[in-house]
Amino acid sequence: MRYGLIYLIVRDFEKSVSFYEKLLDMKVSAVNEGHFALFNNDGLNIGIMNGYFDSGHLTEVTKNGEYFPYYDDMDGIADGDNSRKIFINLCVSDLRAEYERILSLNIADELTPIRFMEYVSPYWYFTFKDPDGNPIEITGEYSE
Repeated sequence: MRYGLIYLIVRDFEKSVSFYEKLLDMKVSAVNEGHFALFNNDGLNIGIMNGYFDSGHLTEVTKNGEYFPYYDDMDGIADGDNSRKIFINLCVSDLRAEYERILSLNIADELTPIRFMEYVSPYWYFTFKDPDGNPIEITGEYSE
């Protein structure tokens, strides 16, 4: 088995693609007509899936097999609350510079200050949310 990607089901496809282009400082690697976008970030693939695409393209999307609402109700998933059980963790070489970059982009909802914790080894990080409430944690080298 190999790692494929993690994808996020989003409410506003264009807004999310724009957010991740700014956050990752890269253009989307591939996009499928407003349905799915892929960011290939040195093998850490992140996908953005338009949660409302299927219901808006009923005559174009073909599906076979049994329908499982828990997995297949894309509108319901996109509309649902974010549980914050999955964090997107990104590492940078200069945490202070990245914090200033994120501030200047004005994309981070509920941005925390740079924080510290230690258990076995020191850990500097800050967190914020994407447009759908997915938590993002950025960590890296930092000196006070």
